[in-house]
Amino acid sequence: MATTDLPVAHTQAERALRRALATSEPVAHHRAEEQSVHSIVNPADATALARTRFAPLDTAAPPGPAALLETLRSWLALHCSWDQTATALQVHRNTVRHRIGRVAELLGTDLHDPDVRMELWFALHWLPGERPGRTED
Repeated sequence: MATTDLPVAHTQAERALRRALATSEPVAHHRAEEQSVHSIVNPADATALARTRFAPLDTAAPPGPAALLETLRSWLALHCSWDQTATALQVHRNTVRHRIGRVAELLGTDLHDPDVRMELWFALHWLPGERPGRTED
């Protein structure tokens, strides 16, 4: 791992720790990906898709796009559990519900649909700064 990847690794480690604490499960271990969806998708296309997909959040009122994206990311990672997401983010479960509702509204999507959740999960990983070796364009 290059030293330029350390901020991304730090963010991933923090998320893994929050998830482990919220679920009382061991911390997840990240490995280098050899065969995955990420390895077959053109990084530039994936980044463009992610930016376009989440563009409606750019003008979100407080708590703002960063908090909405982090709430969505945690909620999806924790299998849509309101309580575990609230614990991981150290907010009230109703705050999580409100933020997720706001994300659905701004994106004009149905988060009850597992295909939509899957699409958003991949798009979150394709945002700049989310994966080692990826930078802002």
